[in-house]
Amino acid sequence: MSNRTKNTTPSRGQIILFSIAALFCVLGLADATYLTVLALTGETAACSGQAGCQEVLGSAYARVAGIPVAAFGVAGYFTAFTCATFAAFDYPRARKFFALVVGVLFAATLWLLYVQAFVLHAFCRYCLFSAAICFLLMGLVVASPAPRVSQD
Repeated sequence: MSNRTKNTTPSRGQIILFSIAALFCVLGLADATYLTVLALTGETAACSGQAGCQEVLGSAYARVAGIPVAAFGVAGYFTAFTCATFAAFDYPRARKFFALVVGVLFAATLWLLYVQAFVLHAFCRYCLFSAAICFLLMGLVVASPAPRVSQD
């Protein structure tokens, strides 16, 4: 083995994977931003008459310490987007931090789905869209191959 240090380089597949992840994060960011603005302005969501939408968005579970839960989603999706972008440009720590952030988003999503299904017995289409994004992001984290090691 040579005395050179090993560098990791992203494969084309990893670049595509993290680019797709960044796109999903933008969609989640838009959804969470919409819900945050609604919560802060007191407006009602455009739920098209969906039965449980307002019940979920107006519940006590929609805020933590007075802060809309969606605002935490904004922070999480923005952080995940940033990490995915840096990971696509070969920042190894960004890959690890992306996986950590997505894991936290995923855990929060599981909890919120539980609350909707078993506590409130109502669902919000915007919340379900965000949950779908989190599931897709977690799938990308799990499917992400380990970085190649090249010797320069």
